[in-house]
Amino acid sequence: MSIWRTQPTPELLESLSRGTFAERIGIRITEVGPDYLRATMPVTPEVHQPYGVLHGGVSVALAETVGSVAANLCVDRERLECFGQEINANHLRSISSGLLTATARPYHIGARTHVWGIEIRDERDKLVCVSRLTMAIVQRRQSA
Repeated sequence: MSIWRTQPTPELLESLSRGTFAERIGIRITEVGPDYLRATMPVTPEVHQPYGVLHGGVSVALAETVGSVAANLCVDRERLECFGQEINANHLRSISSGLLTATARPYHIGARTHVWGIEIRDERDKLVCVSRLTMAIVQRRQSA
């Protein structure tokens, strides 16, 4: 059974990142499963820290992006919106090039909070980073 309230199409997923930081660093949503969302991101010198490997903050940005998109696909977007409340990450392996794949799966989908687990893996399927993201679910603000 699918967890998605909004049926994600490739066009919708692509439009969400247009003109954003996620687009700038190359994050692309690539797969939607019944209970997970997957994204990829290339590791290039632009996302390195000064010592030539992936910046830990970029791993966190990838995790929060895929988790945030997933959470927002699970709620009634006419009434509700989701915002990151807390994120943590354990950086397990350094990487200086290649393609990362991040997979977000829910631990908890509640009325006021979601908790998502995100695994980031390299091209050899080795864990690079694991992250836990807590999302606050709030009433959508009315436009002025």
